[in-house]
Amino acid sequence: MIARALLGGLLAFAPLPAAATSCRTETVEGAPYTICEVDLSQETLHLFLNDRSDTPYGYFSGLDAALQAGGARLGFAMNAGMYHEDRTPVGLFLENGIERQSVITAPGPGNFGLLPNGVLCLRDGRADVIETLRFVQEAPACNSATQSGPMLVIDGALHPRFLENSNSRYIRNGVGTSDDGKIATFVISDAPVNFHTFGRVFRDHLGLRNALYFDGNVSRLRAPDLGRDDTGFAPLGPIIGVVEPAD
Repeated sequence: MIARALLGGLLAFAPLPAAATSCRTETVEGAPYTICEVDLSQETLHLFLNDRSDTPYGYFSGLDAALQAGGARLGFAMNAGMYHEDRTPVGLFLENGIERQSVITAPGPGNFGLLPNGVLCLRDGRADVIETLRFVQEAPACNSATQSGPMLVIDGALHPRFLENSNSRYIRNGVGTSDDGKIATFVISDAPVNFHTFGRVFRDHLGLRNALYFDGNVSRLRAPDLGRDDTGFAPLGPIIGVVEPAD
């Protein structure tokens, strides 16, 4: 797994780039958001789940402490997909080539099963949000991947089940990717919003044609340049983040 490889000595031999993640706060249609862009030509996104003892990291602070013990630190980070009570991922979770959970293509209960859902696929120098059935058909060679749902934006269209006037409002977070895969844009709402409103941020405000929902209510963000490091009351499952030099 990536975390184990990093903590097992990779950091001692592979120079880490300077931070190239840009985070900002914006108001869109009257609602506040924090938006973080990761340039995949300069940085690498990593997925993390368990530590060396196979215990979920749970919190950004625990992952950061483990990385610091290996000579690095956690930069930008966000929760990265839905999980069960024991913190195991609900859908596909591929970490540094090791599949921890297989892909789920069938509809089901909850937001995850509100098809179409999708996969965030991480490859060398790029990241892509891909609708699940297309992902299965194309079988891209991802280094790491996490499945979540629903899709927020699919080829430029909002998810067909979203209702503009829905009263289901939560703090929500998700990710969208540029068509060339070079920029991954992570967004968290800083006030409760519905799916339709949240999807429009990616499609209309950011101009992204594909975006994926990560979660709601438990949504958390670490953005050191903004002085933000969300803790929350319960531990997380999958985490996505950028590893930076310790100094």
